[in-house]
Amino acid sequence: MNRITRRIGLVSLALAGLTAFSVQAQDYPSKPIKIIAPFPVGTGPDANTREIALELSKVLGQTVVVENRPGAASMIGMEVGSKAVADGYTLVMGSTTSLSVVPNLYSKVPYKVGDFTPISVVGLLNTALTANANVPEKTAKELIERLKKQPGSVTAATSGVGSYSHLAGEWFAANAGVKFNFVPYNTTSPYADLLAGQVNVIFDALPAAIGNVKAGKLKILALTGKTRHPNFPDIPTFAEAGLSDYSPTAWIGLFAPAATPAPIVAKLADAMQKAAAQNPELIDKWRAYGGELKAQTPAEFAAFLKTDNQLWGQTIRGAGIKLD
Repeated sequence: MNRITRRIGLVSLALAGLTAFSVQAQDYPSKPIKIIAPFPVGTGPDANTREIALELSKVLGQTVVVENRPGAASMIGMEVGSKAVADGYTLVMGSTTSLSVVPNLYSKVPYKVGDFTPISVVGLLNTALTANANVPEKTAKELIERLKKQPGSVTAATSGVGSYSHLAGEWFAANAGVKFNFVPYNTTSPYADLLAGQVNVIFDALPAAIGNVKAGKLKILALTGKTRHPNFPDIPTFAEAGLSDYSPTAWIGLFAPAATPAPIVAKLADAMQKAAAQNPELIDKWRAYGGELKAQTPAEFAAFLKTDNQLWGQTIRGAGIKLD
Protein backbone atom coordinates (compact mmCIF):
# COMPACT_ATOMS: atom_id res chain seq x y z
CA MET A 1 0.00 0.00 0.00
CA ASN A 2 1.53 3.32 -1.06
CA ARG A 3 1.44 6.49 1.07
CA ILE A 4 -1.45 8.11 -0.82
CA THR A 5 -3.61 4.98 -0.59
CA ARG A 6 -2.88 4.71 3.15
CA ARG A 7 -3.88 8.36 3.70
CA ILE A 8 -7.12 7.85 1.78
CA GLY A 9 -7.85 4.82 3.96
CA LEU A 10 -7.26 6.78 7.16
CA VAL A 11 -9.49 9.62 5.98
CA SER A 12 -12.20 7.13 5.05
CA LEU A 13 -12.02 5.55 8.52
CA ALA A 14 -12.26 8.98 10.15
CA LEU A 15 -15.26 9.93 8.02
CA ALA A 16 -16.90 6.61 8.81
CA GLY A 17 -16.38 7.25 12.51
CA LEU A 18 -17.89 10.73 12.25
CA THR A 19 -20.85 9.34 10.33
CA ALA A 20 -21.37 6.67 13.00
CA PHE A 21 -21.29 9.31 15.74
CA SER A 22 -23.73 11.47 13.78
CA VAL A 23 -26.17 8.59 13.34
CA GLN A 24 -25.74 7.67 17.00
CA ALA A 25 -26.57 11.24 18.03
CA GLN A 26 -29.62 11.35 15.77
CA ASP A 27 -30.99 8.18 17.38
CA TYR A 28 -30.03 9.26 20.88
CA PRO A 29 -31.64 8.67 23.27
CA SER A 30 -33.34 5.42 22.36
CA LYS A 31 -33.59 4.09 25.92
CA PRO A 32 -33.71 5.45 29.48
CA ILE A 33 -30.84 7.58 30.77
CA LYS A 34 -29.37 7.19 34.25
CA ILE A 35 -27.93 10.02 36.34
CA ILE A 36 -25.66 8.89 39.16
CA ALA A 37 -26.22 11.13 42.20
CA PRO A 38 -23.36 10.96 44.73
CA PHE A 39 -25.73 12.27 47.42
CA PRO A 40 -27.87 10.55 50.07
CA VAL A 41 -31.56 10.18 49.27
CA GLY A 42 -33.64 13.04 50.63
CA THR A 43 -30.89 15.66 50.70
CA GLY A 44 -31.14 18.95 48.85
CA PRO A 45 -28.77 17.97 46.00
CA ASP A 46 -30.67 14.69 45.58
CA ALA A 47 -33.97 16.55 45.29
CA ASN A 48 -32.41 18.99 42.79
CA THR A 49 -31.09 16.09 40.70
CA ARG A 50 -34.52 14.48 40.59
CA GLU A 51 -36.15 17.77 39.63
CA ILE A 52 -33.88 18.32 36.65
CA ALA A 53 -34.11 14.65 35.67
CA LEU A 54 -37.86 15.08 35.31
CA GLU A 55 -37.40 18.18 33.15
CA LEU A 56 -34.84 16.41 30.96
CA SER A 57 -37.27 13.51 30.52
CA LYS A 58 -39.81 15.95 29.08
CA VAL A 59 -37.28 17.40 26.64
CA LEU A 60 -35.63 14.17 25.51
CA GLY A 61 -38.74 12.01 25.36
CA GLN A 62 -37.08 9.28 27.42
CA THR A 63 -37.17 8.42 31.09
CA VAL A 64 -34.26 9.87 33.07
CA VAL A 65 -33.74 7.95 36.30
CA VAL A 66 -31.61 8.83 39.31
CA GLU A 67 -29.36 6.29 41.02
CA ASN A 68 -27.98 7.36 44.39
CA ARG A 69 -24.41 6.30 45.12
CA PRO A 70 -23.46 8.36 48.20
CA GLY A 71 -20.45 8.02 50.45
CA ALA A 72 -16.81 9.03 50.98
CA ALA A 73 -17.43 12.75 50.36
CA SER A 74 -19.08 11.97 46.99
CA MET A 75 -16.08 9.93 45.82
CA ILE A 76 -17.99 6.64 45.52
CA GLY A 77 -20.58 7.95 43.08
CA MET A 78 -18.08 10.01 41.12
CA GLU A 79 -15.77 7.03 40.66
CA VAL A 80 -18.67 4.95 39.35
CA GLY A 81 -19.59 7.75 36.95
CA SER A 82 -16.01 8.13 35.72
CA LYS A 83 -15.86 4.44 34.77
CA ALA A 84 -19.29 4.25 33.10
CA VAL A 85 -19.67 3.40 29.42
CA ALA A 86 -19.29 6.64 27.48
CA ASP A 87 -22.45 6.32 25.40
CA GLY A 88 -24.58 9.07 26.93
CA TYR A 89 -26.80 6.69 28.89
CA THR A 90 -24.96 7.05 32.19
CA LEU A 91 -24.35 10.58 33.43
CA VAL A 92 -23.25 11.90 36.81
CA MET A 93 -24.24 14.94 38.86
CA GLY A 94 -21.08 16.68 40.00
CA SER A 95 -20.90 19.40 42.63
CA THR A 96 -18.69 21.92 44.37
CA THR A 97 -17.66 19.20 46.80
CA SER A 98 -16.84 16.48 44.29
CA LEU A 99 -15.00 18.47 41.63
CA SER A 100 -13.72 21.66 43.28
CA VAL A 101 -13.10 20.70 46.91
CA VAL A 102 -12.30 16.97 47.09
CA PRO A 103 -9.52 17.00 44.43
CA ASN A 104 -7.75 19.73 46.43
CA LEU A 105 -8.51 18.33 49.88
CA TYR A 106 -7.42 14.70 49.51
CA SER A 107 -4.14 13.27 48.23
CA LYS A 108 -5.78 10.12 46.89
CA VAL A 109 -8.96 10.57 44.86
CA PRO A 110 -10.25 7.67 42.69
CA TYR A 111 -11.10 9.98 39.78
CA LYS A 112 -9.78 13.11 38.08
CA VAL A 113 -11.62 16.18 36.86
CA GLY A 114 -10.44 15.17 33.39
CA ASP A 115 -12.38 11.90 33.66
CA PHE A 116 -15.57 13.85 32.93
CA THR A 117 -16.96 15.90 30.06
CA PRO A 118 -18.88 18.96 31.30
CA ILE A 119 -22.41 19.21 29.89
CA SER A 120 -23.97 22.07 31.84
CA VAL A 121 -24.28 23.56 35.26
CA VAL A 122 -27.76 22.87 36.68
CA GLY A 123 -28.03 25.40 39.46
CA LEU A 124 -26.13 27.75 41.72
CA LEU A 125 -26.78 28.52 45.38
CA ASN A 126 -25.50 31.68 47.00
CA THR A 127 -23.52 31.33 50.20
CA ALA A 128 -24.92 33.13 53.22
CA LEU A 129 -23.31 34.35 56.40
CA THR A 130 -26.11 33.37 58.75
CA ALA A 131 -26.17 34.41 62.40
CA ASN A 132 -28.19 33.72 65.51
CA ALA A 133 -30.88 36.38 65.86
CA ASN A 134 -29.24 37.70 69.07
CA VAL A 135 -25.88 38.45 67.47
CA PRO A 136 -25.69 42.27 67.67
CA GLU A 137 -24.12 42.82 64.25
CA LYS A 138 -26.48 43.34 61.31
CA THR A 139 -24.02 43.05 58.43
CA ALA A 140 -20.79 41.26 57.50
CA LYS A 141 -19.01 44.61 57.56
CA GLU A 142 -19.98 45.14 61.20
CA LEU A 143 -18.86 41.59 62.05
CA ILE A 144 -15.47 42.21 60.44
CA GLU A 145 -15.08 45.39 62.49
CA ARG A 146 -15.76 43.43 65.68
CA LEU A 147 -13.31 40.67 64.76
CA LYS A 148 -10.60 43.22 63.97
CA LYS A 149 -10.93 44.52 67.52
CA GLN A 150 -11.62 41.14 69.17
CA PRO A 151 -9.95 38.32 67.18
CA GLY A 152 -11.56 34.92 67.71
CA SER A 153 -14.52 36.37 69.62
CA VAL A 154 -17.04 34.89 67.16
CA THR A 155 -17.79 31.17 67.02
CA ALA A 156 -18.48 29.80 63.53
CA ALA A 157 -20.19 26.42 63.29
CA THR A 158 -19.09 24.00 60.58
CA SER A 159 -20.19 20.56 59.45
CA GLY A 160 -16.65 19.32 60.07
CA VAL A 161 -13.08 20.06 59.08
CA GLY A 162 -12.89 20.45 55.32
CA SER A 163 -16.66 20.77 54.90
CA TYR A 164 -18.25 23.43 52.70
CA SER A 165 -19.22 25.52 55.73
CA HIS A 166 -15.68 25.30 57.14
CA LEU A 167 -13.90 26.18 53.90
CA ALA A 168 -16.30 29.02 53.10
CA GLY A 169 -15.52 30.41 56.57
CA GLU A 170 -11.78 30.05 56.05
CA TRP A 171 -12.12 31.82 52.69
CA PHE A 172 -13.96 34.71 54.36
CA ALA A 173 -11.42 34.91 57.20
CA ALA A 174 -8.49 35.02 54.78
CA ASN A 175 -10.08 37.70 52.61
CA ALA A 176 -11.14 39.84 55.57
CA GLY A 177 -7.95 39.32 57.56
CA VAL A 178 -9.83 38.07 60.64
CA LYS A 179 -9.94 34.97 62.81
CA PHE A 180 -12.93 32.86 63.86
CA ASN A 181 -13.26 30.24 66.52
CA PHE A 182 -14.43 27.36 64.28
CA VAL A 183 -16.57 24.70 65.96
CA PRO A 184 -16.86 21.45 63.94
CA TYR A 185 -20.02 19.31 64.09
CA ASN A 186 -18.86 16.09 62.48
CA THR A 187 -21.87 13.87 63.09
CA THR A 188 -24.74 16.22 63.90
CA SER A 189 -26.28 19.30 62.32
CA PRO A 190 -24.87 22.57 63.67
CA TYR A 191 -28.17 24.39 63.20
CA ALA A 192 -29.69 23.32 66.54
CA ASP A 193 -26.84 25.00 68.41
CA LEU A 194 -26.95 28.00 66.09
CA LEU A 195 -30.64 28.45 66.87
CA ALA A 196 -29.93 28.08 70.59
CA GLY A 197 -27.13 30.62 70.48
CA GLN A 198 -24.42 28.13 71.45
CA VAL A 199 -22.54 29.24 68.34
CA ASN A 200 -22.79 32.62 66.62
CA VAL A 201 -22.65 32.17 62.86
CA ILE A 202 -22.36 29.70 59.99
CA PHE A 203 -21.26 30.02 56.37
CA ASP A 204 -23.51 27.84 54.25
CA ALA A 205 -25.78 27.74 51.22
CA LEU A 206 -28.98 29.56 52.05
CA PRO A 207 -31.59 26.75 51.79
CA ALA A 208 -30.53 25.16 55.09
CA ALA A 209 -31.40 28.32 57.01
CA ILE A 210 -34.18 29.97 55.03
CA GLY A 211 -37.09 28.61 57.12
CA ASN A 212 -35.63 29.89 60.39
CA VAL A 213 -34.64 33.18 58.78
CA LYS A 214 -38.26 33.76 57.75
CA ALA A 215 -39.34 32.83 61.29
CA GLY A 216 -37.00 35.46 62.75
CA LYS A 217 -34.84 32.91 64.61
CA LEU A 218 -31.80 33.45 62.38
CA LYS A 219 -30.65 36.39 60.27
CA ILE A 220 -28.45 36.80 57.22
CA LEU A 221 -25.57 39.25 57.43
CA ALA A 222 -24.46 38.91 53.80
CA LEU A 223 -24.98 36.92 50.60
CA THR A 224 -22.63 36.15 47.74
CA GLY A 225 -23.41 37.58 44.32
CA LYS A 226 -22.29 40.50 42.20
CA THR A 227 -25.52 42.32 43.05
CA ARG A 228 -28.18 41.92 45.73
CA HIS A 229 -30.45 38.93 45.18
CA PRO A 230 -33.87 40.00 43.83
CA ASN A 231 -35.64 37.87 46.46
CA PHE A 232 -33.55 39.35 49.28
CA PRO A 233 -33.06 43.02 48.34
CA ASP A 234 -32.46 44.11 51.94
CA ILE A 235 -29.48 41.77 52.43
CA PRO A 236 -26.11 43.28 51.46
CA THR A 237 -23.56 41.38 49.41
CA PHE A 238 -20.11 40.46 50.69
CA ALA A 239 -18.75 42.93 48.13
CA GLU A 240 -20.49 45.68 50.09
CA ALA A 241 -18.42 44.60 53.08
CA GLY A 242 -15.27 45.10 51.04
CA LEU A 243 -14.83 41.45 49.99
CA SER A 244 -15.19 41.71 46.23
CA ASP A 245 -13.24 38.46 45.68
CA TYR A 246 -15.30 36.37 48.09
CA SER A 247 -17.38 34.08 45.89
CA PRO A 248 -17.92 30.57 47.32
CA THR A 249 -20.77 29.00 45.37
CA ALA A 250 -22.60 25.74 45.98
CA TRP A 251 -23.38 24.30 42.56
CA ILE A 252 -24.43 21.07 40.93
CA GLY A 253 -23.80 20.24 37.30
CA LEU A 254 -24.29 17.48 34.77
CA PHE A 255 -21.33 15.51 33.42
CA ALA A 256 -20.72 12.59 31.08
CA PRO A 257 -17.73 10.21 31.04
CA ALA A 258 -14.81 11.81 29.22
CA ALA A 259 -14.99 9.77 26.00
CA THR A 260 -18.69 10.47 25.32
CA PRO A 261 -19.12 11.44 21.63
CA ALA A 262 -19.32 15.18 21.06
CA PRO A 263 -22.66 15.05 19.17
CA ILE A 264 -24.30 13.35 22.17
CA VAL A 265 -22.79 15.89 24.59
CA ALA A 266 -24.11 18.67 22.36
CA LYS A 267 -27.59 17.13 22.34
CA LEU A 268 -27.57 16.84 26.13
CA ALA A 269 -26.35 20.41 26.50
CA ASP A 270 -29.16 21.64 24.26
CA ALA A 271 -31.63 19.62 26.32
CA MET A 272 -30.30 21.23 29.51
CA GLN A 273 -30.87 24.71 28.07
CA LYS A 274 -34.52 23.84 27.52
CA ALA A 275 -34.92 21.93 30.80
CA ALA A 276 -33.61 24.84 32.87
CA ALA A 277 -36.00 27.32 31.25
CA GLN A 278 -39.29 25.45 30.83
CA ASN A 279 -40.64 25.17 34.38
CA PRO A 280 -41.47 28.57 35.96
CA GLU A 281 -42.36 26.96 39.30
CA LEU A 282 -38.97 25.27 39.53
CA ILE A 283 -37.18 28.48 38.55
CA ASP A 284 -39.08 30.37 41.27
CA LYS A 285 -38.28 27.62 43.79
CA TRP A 286 -34.54 28.07 43.26
CA ARG A 287 -34.87 31.84 43.54
CA ALA A 288 -36.89 31.52 46.75
CA TYR A 289 -33.94 30.05 48.57
CA GLY A 290 -31.33 32.35 47.12
CA GLY A 291 -30.30 30.31 44.12
CA GLU A 292 -30.55 30.21 40.37
CA LEU A 293 -31.62 27.37 38.09
CA LYS A 294 -29.65 27.89 34.91
CA ALA A 295 -27.76 26.21 32.07
CA GLN A 296 -24.43 26.85 30.40
CA THR A 297 -22.79 25.61 27.23
CA PRO A 298 -20.16 22.87 27.77
CA ALA A 299 -17.41 25.44 27.07
CA GLU A 300 -18.86 27.92 29.57
CA PHE A 301 -19.25 25.21 32.18
CA ALA A 302 -15.68 23.97 31.63
CA ALA A 303 -14.36 27.52 32.15
CA PHE A 304 -16.51 27.97 35.28
CA LEU A 305 -15.28 24.65 36.67
CA LYS A 306 -11.63 25.53 36.10
CA THR A 307 -11.97 28.85 37.94
CA ASP A 308 -14.03 27.36 40.77
CA ASN A 309 -11.49 24.56 41.30
CA GLN A 310 -8.65 27.07 41.46
CA LEU A 311 -10.44 29.30 43.97
CA TRP A 312 -11.28 26.47 46.36
CA GLY A 313 -7.78 25.05 45.95
CA GLN A 314 -6.28 28.40 46.91
CA THR A 315 -8.47 28.52 50.02
CA ILE A 316 -7.58 24.96 51.06
CA ARG A 317 -3.85 25.46 50.60
CA GLY A 318 -3.97 28.81 52.37
CA ALA A 319 -5.67 27.23 55.38
CA GLY A 320 -3.20 24.33 55.35
CA ILE A 321 -5.94 21.69 55.31
CA LYS A 322 -5.32 18.19 53.96
CA LEU A 323 -7.47 15.14 54.66
CA ASP A 324 -6.32 11.58 53.89
